[in-house]
Amino acid sequence: MAKLASNLVSRLVIIIPYAWLLFFFLIPFFIVFRISLSQTAIAMPPYTPVFDLAEGLSVIFERMGEFSADNYVWLTEDVLYFNAYVSSIVIATVSTFLTLLIGYPIAYGMARAPRSMRPLLLMMVILPFWTSFLIRVYAWIAILKPEGLLNQFLIATGLIDQPLIILNTNAAVYIGIVYSYLPFMVLPIYSALEKMDHALIEAAQDLGCTPISAFWRVTFPLSLPGVIAGCLLVFIPAVGEFVIPDLLGGSETLMIGKTLWNEFNANRDWPVSSAVATILLLILVIPIVYFQNVQSRADGEGR
Repeated sequence: MAKLASNLVSRLVIIIPYAWLLFFFLIPFFIVFRISLSQTAIAMPPYTPVFDLAEGLSVIFERMGEFSADNYVWLTEDVLYFNAYVSSIVIATVSTFLTLLIGYPIAYGMARAPRSMRPLLLMMVILPFWTSFLIRVYAWIAILKPEGLLNQFLIATGLIDQPLIILNTNAAVYIGIVYSYLPFMVLPIYSALEKMDHALIEAAQDLGCTPISAFWRVTFPLSLPGVIAGCLLVFIPAVGEFVIPDLLGGSETLMIGKTLWNEFNANRDWPVSSAVATILLLILVIPIVYFQNVQSRADGEGR
């Protein structure tokens, strides 16, 4: 009886993540993909569905020939979408790099701090999540605008004579993304560094390594899983970010999240917006799957 209960628990542990993935990822993705194969219509909802699950599987298979890739063809013909994808990837990549430059020293300092101080430092990193994301982004408008706190401080200290134009530029978008997603970079790196055996650093220095050399030969390689996890946690949401470029960016700030919002709400073109979302998902999923395969092979070779 105990063995049966143990097998049941082990099966539940496996089934629950797959059920979560099915209901909250695969089914929504299937719905979006289905809409992307449809045609725009003046109706509610504003598209003509290619098939309806209520019709049964036999009818669905019969109507597969009616699937249309016109919306995906349209995306290749309009340079706006290509530029939006490229711009989103560039902004997300630069933002991820800046977040890593800022987040790694913070995580390193937290990991080397006395154990009694670490809970307090960890709470300070998580503290911004206690405030609404939207409110925090709006706060940056008050900070970055020409008469805002940043320009007032720089003018008062004599560093500048005229207010800097930061708001409604890509620089403001970078600031907003780095600030908003910094905890997602700090926490995985801190988790990796906190588990590291510091005796390895002492051993490296005893063998003749300088502190800098010991960091690059020992500390950074051991923290690499946390770095990769943090980069993925920042890069993936940053690519599809909408709120930050909409509030802090200007008219020349082009990101796919903003384009998707305009197609879905302003133009009411659900099929095209669904095609945009499907391609965005593929852009994000393919590198992740490739990285996981490479990591699995590397772990297998290491064993």
